[in-house]
Amino acid sequence: MSTETRGDVIESFGEVSKRVGLAFRYLLLVATMFGIATLAVLLVFVFNDAVQPLTADPRWHLTFLLTFVLPSLGVGSYLYLRDDPGFGFGAGTVGLVVVSLLFSGGVAMIFVDLVDPIVWFAYTLAVAVPLGVVVLLQRESRRIGFFTRVGLTTLAFYVSLAGIPGPLGDAVGVANVVPSLANVVSSIPVLPVDWMLLLASVTLPLAVLVGLRARRLFDGDGRAGLVAGAGALALVAVAAVAGPAVGVDPIPATAVATTVLVPAGAYVGFTAIEHPERRRGLLLPAAVFGGALVGAVVVQQFGFAGPQSWVDWQFLTSAHSRNAEDAGLYPAIGGSILLMTAVAVLAFPLGVGAAVYLEEYAPDNRLTRFIDVNISNLAGVPSVVYGLLGLGVFVTYLGQPTGTVAIGGATLALLILPIVIISSREAIRSVPDEMRQASYGMGATKWQTVRRVVLPRAFPGILTGTILALGRAIGETAPLIMIGAPNVVFNLPAELGAKVSAMPLQVYAWASLFAGPDFYQKAVPAGVVVLVTVLLAMNSVAIVLRNRYQNEN
Repeated sequence: MSTETRGDVIESFGEVSKRVGLAFRYLLLVATMFGIATLAVLLVFVFNDAVQPLTADPRWHLTFLLTFVLPSLGVGSYLYLRDDPGFGFGAGTVGLVVVSLLFSGGVAMIFVDLVDPIVWFAYTLAVAVPLGVVVLLQRESRRIGFFTRVGLTTLAFYVSLAGIPGPLGDAVGVANVVPSLANVVSSIPVLPVDWMLLLASVTLPLAVLVGLRARRLFDGDGRAGLVAGAGALALVAVAAVAGPAVGVDPIPATAVATTVLVPAGAYVGFTAIEHPERRRGLLLPAAVFGGALVGAVVVQQFGFAGPQSWVDWQFLTSAHSRNAEDAGLYPAIGGSILLMTAVAVLAFPLGVGAAVYLEEYAPDNRLTRFIDVNISNLAGVPSVVYGLLGLGVFVTYLGQPTGTVAIGGATLALLILPIVIISSREAIRSVPDEMRQASYGMGATKWQTVRRVVLPRAFPGILTGTILALGRAIGETAPLIMIGAPNVVFNLPAELGAKVSAMPLQVYAWASLFAGPDFYQKAVPAGVVVLVTVLLAMNSVAIVLRNRYQNEN
C-alpha cells in the first residue's frame, strides 16, 4: 500500500515538474521574441531615418526587386530547401565579401591618411629581419642555449627598430652610432611608388599564406603554391594599375584588393577544389553581386533616383559640422580604428599570456583562486569605473595628457582585459587533456606542448573571444569621457599623443551638445547605423570562427 502511494506521489510530482518546465520554456521563448521584436523595431526606425528608403523613385525599388532581391531569394531558397551543401559555401562567400569590404575601408584609411606607406614598409622590414633571426636561432636550438637565444632575439629587435645605442643613448645624451634599420630604409633616396611598397609589405605576406595553403592542398606541390601566391600578387597589382581608370587611387585600390579579392578568391578557389559538391553554391554570390551590379547599371542608365540617404560618401569622408547636412563621421571612424588597434596590441598578448599561465602553469592554491574570483568580478565592473581608473592612473598619477590615443587605448584595454582572459581560459580549457598527455609521452616539454599543441587548438576560441571583446570596446563612451577625450575632432590623430574621438562619442555629441531636430533626424541615425554595421561585422567574424571551430571538432 505504501509502495503504491509513493508511486502515485512520484508520478504526480513528475507531471507537475513537466508542466512547470513547459511553462517556463514558453515564458522564456515569449520573453526572447519580445526582446528581439523590440530591438528590431528600434533598428527599423533608426535605419529609416538614416537611409530614408521611401524617398527613392518607385522604379528604383522595382528595378532592384527584379534584378537583386528576387533572384537572390530564389537561388538562396532553392539551395536551402534542397539541403544543398553549397548553400553554406555560397552564403559564406557573400558574407566574406561584404565584411571584407567594410574592413577594407578602414585599411584604406590607414594608408591614405594615417600611416605613410614608406614608414609602414620600413618598419615591416625592420620587424621581418629579426623574425628571420628568430627562425634561424630556433633551428639551432640544440646548440644554442635558451637564454642566449632570448638575448640575441632581444638584441636583434632592438638594433633593427631603435639602432645603437637607441633610446638608452637618448636617455644619457648619446647620439646613435648605428641607425635603426627602419631609419635606413626610410632614408633611401630611391624607392618604388607607394602602392608597390604596400604590395611588398602587406600583400606579399598574404600571398605567401595563400601559396602555402595551395601547396598543402595539392600534397606538397611547390609549383601549385608558387602559382597561387603569384596569382594573388598579380591580382592586386592589376587592381592598383587599373584603379585610376575607374576613379580609384592606387593605394586604396591596393588596400581593397588585398583585403577583399585575395581572401575571397582564396576561399572560393580552395573550397571549390577541396569540396566539388559545394560548387553549386557559387550561384548565390553570382545572383547577389551580379544582381546588384545589373540593378546599379539600370538605375544609372535610366536616371531612377535612389534614396536620399544620410549615410553616403560625404558623411563617411567629412568631419563634424554645425550644419547637420554637412556633418560627417570620418575623424571619429579613424579614431575608433586607432583605438581598437591600440586595444588589440595591449589586451591580446596580456590576456592570452595570463590565461596560459593560469591554466597551464599556476598551482591550485589560495592565491590562484583569489585571482580567479577577482578576474570574474572585474569582467562585470561598469565601464565608467575603468574610465575613472584610467583617469587616476594614466592622467593624474603618470601625468599623461588627457584624451589621447595612447591613454584611450590603454583604458579600453583594461576594460576588456578580464573578458579576454576569461574567454581565452575557456578556449584553453576546452583542449582535451589527452592531447597534452600524448605530447608529453612523445618527450615534449611543457612549453613545447603549450606552443605546438594547446595554443593552436585553442586559437579559434581565443580569437573569437577577443573579437567580441573588441566589439564591446568600440561601442564604449563612458571611459573615453572620463579620460577627457574630446567629443568632436576635426582631423585624424597623427600620433599616439594626439587627441582622439570615436564614433560613440561623436554620436553622443550630436545627440546632446548639438541637440536639434536636424541632428536628431539626420546625423544621429546615420552615425548609429555606421556604428551598428561595424559591430555586426565584428560579431559576424566571431560567429564564423566559432562555427568553423565547432565543425572541426
